[in-house]
Amino acid sequence: MSIAYAVLTALMSAVLLASAGAKFIRPKRLVDQMSTLGLSYGVLPFLGVAQIAGAGGLVVGLRWAPLGVAAAVGLALYFIGAVATHLRVGDFKGAPPATVLAISAAVLVGLRVATL
Repeated sequence: MSIAYAVLTALMSAVLLASAGAKFIRPKRLVDQMSTLGLSYGVLPFLGVAQIAGAGGLVVGLRWAPLGVAAAVGLALYFIGAVATHLRVGDFKGAPPATVLAISAAVLVGLRVATL
């Protein structure tokens, strides 16, 4: 396992847990953004659980590589979907953060596969 993978895993997991926490707290800004994206209010807990699962998979993936790869692939797909959702409604301010996270997840896939 590489140091780069471990560092990026720690950073990504911290971002994911913070984002998931917001999805459970449901600040007005986030609820308004979901409305702008055309997503129902009820999808927030699912998104939060998916982010927590991804963070957990990345952390466990530090020891068990197949789970790390699976978690990173899942997160890449999650954030590609987020980018597509933002672009679909013309939310060009919301797409860049999701793009950075999608790229980060793809880098995690590559780093973990390279250390198998």
